[in-house]
Amino acid sequence: MLNLNDLLVFVQVVDHGGFAAAGRALAIPKSTLSKRLSELEKAIGVRLIQRTSRSFAVTETGRDFYRHAAAMLIEAEAAENVIKGRLAEPSGTVRITASLPIAQFRLAPILPRLATSYPKIRIMLDVSDRFVDIIQEGFDIALRNHFAPLPDANVVQRRIGHDPAWLVASPGYVRERGSPSRAEDINELDGLLVPSSGNSWTLHHVDGTVIQVTPAPRYFANETVSLREAARAGLGVACLPGSFCEPLIEAGALLRILPDWTAPGVTTTLLMPHRRGQLPSVRAVADHLIAELSQRRQGADLINVD
Repeated sequence: MLNLNDLLVFVQVVDHGGFAAAGRALAIPKSTLSKRLSELEKAIGVRLIQRTSRSFAVTETGRDFYRHAAAMLIEAEAAENVIKGRLAEPSGTVRITASLPIAQFRLAPILPRLATSYPKIRIMLDVSDRFVDIIQEGFDIALRNHFAPLPDANVVQRRIGHDPAWLVASPGYVRERGSPSRAEDINELDGLLVPSSGNSWTLHHVDGTVIQVTPAPRYFANETVSLREAARAGLGVACLPGSFCEPLIEAGALLRILPDWTAPGVTTTLLMPHRRGQLPSVRAVADHLIAELSQRRQGADLINVD
């Protein structure tokens, strides 16, 4: 097993471009660094740096070895930080960004409990329905509801939950137009649509069958409350997240049609910049939110349609 201290010496010498500069950074004589590097080269049996009194060059093998050594040191530091983080009480400011529906209906009851559990953490919640660049704008955590996969964007993504979409209509509309028995029957009904949906829905049957249907465009909105109210008013069929419709279905204000079919619904994802996600305060808040929000939704959450 290689000595991690020797790996540290090698990485520092390469990073600083020589023994003298590395010695000043580490407060270690350059002769000691040279000796440690020689011991490392002897242990692995290859030359890592070609050096004379006038030249310094990392060998090809040395460059490959450097990448792995640097990565190993980063992981060692991260492991140490995990232990330190668990021993210390989380403290500091954690900045969270979320859309208005998530903030009002999901975070509003959770964040006060979280603040009580961690009295040394100061929470700052920014509510905005615009797309927020969490890295550039300095946020620690973002919570987003989305239909399409989110871009990687060099952030940690933790999927919290997924809510399949149901086909719903008012009892009056179903009495007037009849209850469809096949997915293809949706093509003969009025659709309450999202402008960006292309006027069609992709439906998935419990047996794995997938079909695309295109109802007659009747009403457009890019926000779920508006679509729900249009369905409630009897304008046609809407395709909405199940947990959002369930209370109204239980109350008899909406009916779920074709219950064996669902459409891709809304996904809730928590995002963190890689480095900030290692801070004890951010990790504590993220873990708390994931635990709370992963539970089955109670009641109707409002969801913006992107």
